[in-house]
Amino acid sequence: MPRVKRGVIHLKKRRNILKKAKGYKWGRKSTIRAAKTAIHKAGQHALHDRRKKKGVMRSLWTIKINAELKKYDLSFSKFIDALKKANIELDRKILAEIAEKNPEIFEKIVKSIQK
Repeated sequence: MPRVKRGVIHLKKRRNILKKAKGYKWGRKSTIRAAKTAIHKAGQHALHDRRKKKGVMRSLWTIKINAELKKYDLSFSKFIDALKKANIELDRKILAEIAEKNPEIFEKIVKSIQK
């Protein structure tokens, strides 16, 4: 059986690992073993935080809507319930944007619910 030399591939793998670990502190940027674990954990945190970001944004939308609703003496939960009963299908993201940038349109939405 012929001899197989894998030096090029092995070096390429190590180079890619160190490239991904660029900017890390201490030995994690230069030691292969430490860099491998650091990259793996960084990937796990990145995945987890992408999921977490969705919840953070949703709570931010709630805060923005609720802040605008204080002017009309309405609570967020009653507002959302009234929206559903009035068959107004605007999600929280759009409502938060309208409340922040177009308060006059948001006022029309609130008035249409209060009737």
